Amino acid sequence: MNWDKELLEEIRIDSIEHLEEKKKVAEKIAEKVKDNQVIGFGSGSTSYLATIAIADKIKKENLQIIAIPTSFEIKMLCAYLEIPTANLSEKKPDWSFDGADEVDSNNWLIKGKGGAMFKEKLNIVNSPITYILIDSSKRVNKLGEKNKVPVEIYPDAINYVKEELFRLGAKEIALRQAVNKAGPIITENGNLILDVKFNTITEKLEKDIKAIPGVIENGLFIGYNVEIID
Repeated sequence: MNWDKELLEEIRIDSIEHLEEKKKVAEKIAEKVKDNQVIGFGSGSTSYLATIAIADKIKKENLQIIAIPTSFEIKMLCAYLEIPTANLSEKKPDWSFDGADEVDSNNWLIKGKGGAMFKEKLNIVNSPITYILIDSSKRVNKLGEKNKVPVEIYPDAINYVKEELFRLGAKEIALRQAVNKAGPIITENGNLILDVKFNTITEKLEKDIKAIPGVIENGLFIGYNVEIID
């Protein structure tokens, strides 16, 4: 017996910015899907469109794949589109795809605007290659130009982490607030997110932030095996 999927039918894409650009990129990643692959599915609007494009290809070509989603949103979308899912304790990805908030000329990334950078980074480090799907608005000359660096933290560590981030050169730190609930955003891992402005992002900043006790993950992706698709 299958559950009624009525609650999952409220899928809306008309509010996505740069929609046509993102649809074209989504079609490009769908072309890479082959039968019997295990694929890491990223988060964000472009990954959302890519999931829809992949589901369409699966039906047209009668393919069998397994998705490893990085967020509840994408996991629910996979359920709606009847794409089987697994987690990293069960399967290893043949490859992954994801979006980004910023990409510089070194293919350094800022991710985590959607709050899922912990699982996104796990997919990337477990994949031989990850394709980063972007539209033209995501290209920057200098990382941190448009976006702050998200830092997921254990709630009890907030004051200590804040002090250490300032020591690393942070200029502004804000606790990310929820939109449709009172109080801060709570991540899928039960943690808080600090959005941190750095004037300069160095090659070692990602590791320096990660080394602070109480930090779960941060949104810098520096030196990973990624290929940009735009």
